[in-house]
Amino acid sequence: MKAPIRVAVTGAAGNIGYALLFRLASGDCYGKDQPVILQLLEITPALKALEGVVMELNDGAFPLLHGIEICDDANVAFRGANQAFLVGARPRGPGMVRADLVAANGPIFVGQGKALNDNAADDIQAIVVGNPANTNALIALHSAPDIPKDRIHAMTRLDENRGKSQIAAKAGVSAGAVTKLSIYGNHSPSMYPDFHHAQVNGVLATEVISDESWWLDDFMKKVPTRGKAIINARGASSAASAASAAIDHMGTLWHGTAEGQTASIGLYTNGDWYGVPGDLVYSVPCTVANRVVTPVTDIVHGEWAQSKIDASAQDLMGERAAVSDLLG
Repeated sequence: MKAPIRVAVTGAAGNIGYALLFRLASGDCYGKDQPVILQLLEITPALKALEGVVMELNDGAFPLLHGIEICDDANVAFRGANQAFLVGARPRGPGMVRADLVAANGPIFVGQGKALNDNAADDIQAIVVGNPANTNALIALHSAPDIPKDRIHAMTRLDENRGKSQIAAKAGVSAGAVTKLSIYGNHSPSMYPDFHHAQVNGVLATEVISDESWWLDDFMKKVPTRGKAIINARGASSAASAASAAIDHMGTLWHGTAEGQTASIGLYTNGDWYGVPGDLVYSVPCTVANRVVTPVTDIVHGEWAQSKIDASAQDLMGERAAVSDLLG
């Protein structure tokens, strides 16, 4: 059996963390031959609840779970970590707008970026799940100068999965038949789910679903607002599907993308992609091989699609301006 890898999870006693941990322990992310040691971080008042989660993990008797460590110190949680799921963040409260959330969560990711920089293993890869994910990832990157900038990502795989589900339902196929749907931009209502290049069983999705009004009036509205719809329906956020998407994201980093396929990843920009300015964490289609992420930069977009890509960049630039004091 392989040597265990160290996997850090922040906000580990929260709803997303709870849904995530058992799948990590069971091998759903890294494979059924890859042992893991879980390093779990929580705020001090939540440590008692985290102890209960650990009891359940132990009761699962997972053969691949080779150890569990819990703490309330990011420097301890990230020590020697090979993989990190940055889930913990302050949720949006009553009366808060997105700008308030950006300001409230920014300092958390300054500290976590520094802790990753100073303590994680040299091969660390991290995904930011806690919202606003793209800007939190940018803050963490700026706070971790020794970590290559393609190692800390924002999660947009949930949006990709949501879009694939919508297309599959409309086309009358399973979600696995939908490929090459890519999310551009921010994990926010400004995102652009690029349906023009999506495929259903290898055929352009727009040829399979020729109803333009459905794409513009249904699909384009439902994908960015799916989280709100779930809250309205069940009275709680989409924790399980977010955890599942995080598993998908990190599993793709670990195993790579299939030949000819891509995955949506919020990646640090250098200013050379689709007219998007540099120094943002912006989602684009990517390929992954040998744990190296490569953005796909040669997709041709029409004027309408480019306007959506530009609008999401503007959205992210506004968020970046709101936390400029945290970027150094």
